[in-house]
Amino acid sequence: MYSRPRAVPFRTLFEDVDPFCAVAIFALGLAFGSFLNVCIYRLPLDLSVVSPRSACPQCKRPIAFYDNVPIVSWLILRGRCRHCQAHISPRYMVVELLTGGLFLGSYAYFGLTLAGLKFCVFGFLLLGLIFTDAETKLLPNKLTLPGIVIGVLFSLVVPVHDVVSQFLPGVLNLPFSADIATHLLSLVDSLLGAAVGASFIYGAGAAYLRWRGTEGMGFGDVKLMAMIGAFIGMKLTIFTIFAASLAGSLCGLSTVLIVWSKRTHRFARRFADVEVARRRAWQSAQMVYRHYQMPFGVFLGSMALLALFVGNKVLNWYGGLW
Repeated sequence: MYSRPRAVPFRTLFEDVDPFCAVAIFALGLAFGSFLNVCIYRLPLDLSVVSPRSACPQCKRPIAFYDNVPIVSWLILRGRCRHCQAHISPRYMVVELLTGGLFLGSYAYFGLTLAGLKFCVFGFLLLGLIFTDAETKLLPNKLTLPGIVIGVLFSLVVPVHDVVSQFLPGVLNLPFSADIATHLLSLVDSLLGAAVGASFIYGAGAAYLRWRGTEGMGFGDVKLMAMIGAFIGMKLTIFTIFAASLAGSLCGLSTVLIVWSKRTHRFARRFADVEVARRRAWQSAQMVYRHYQMPFGVFLGSMALLALFVGNKVLNWYGGLW
């Protein structure tokens, strides 16, 4: 039964991994990554991910099976359509590699267990949402809503040992066997994680709307955090939110500084006074940032993946400082 990730040093993580299983699981991840690319392209357009067959967006010619082999086909074709030579984004290969890597990492970390299956599914959904948000600023309901349900159902067979499971049994005498109580408390932890994650993002979005008069985060982010909370529980959900906020802030600040630096050089050619040039460049950079829609789902999803593998270690390290 899964309780939490094994505390295994990175150098010994793959020592007990069966090579045949590892290759098979990595190949399975590549295949799911290929399907995930279809989802990333079609779901924002409200198209079926089952039919018709994959085709080149430019010439509309169906892609043959030998041109649809994960990674290999992209490399052989050098990122171009066989028929019209239209450019094929390297995103397709990157998603396949990342999905294969996540499947392999879940196997190495959790073994051939239900926990390994749970986090393969979790990683698959998160990667799809991360790349869809990065490209389209959308978080499709067809990924988030089923993800919430799947995360809650998994909590019944792969216990989420979080705050409720850790502290409530010591306070209450539950009228159930230990096994039933474990699964029920895990369900509560999953639901609580979903509620806390969704509520926090919804509250932050409402506060931003009241403060700035414009929408900062949409309901897609709310549903994404509900899905994340359902899979990993309240404690790691809070870790995800704060880590994503920090990463998003650093990215936003870096964007402003880069734009300010570039526009300072541009304005310096127009204004003799360097201070005037810097001031105008700063105003311009602030204007760009104010109207830039940051895909916050990218940071939420990325930090949820980080939480999955190292979140508990970071929290234990931080707790040890106090």
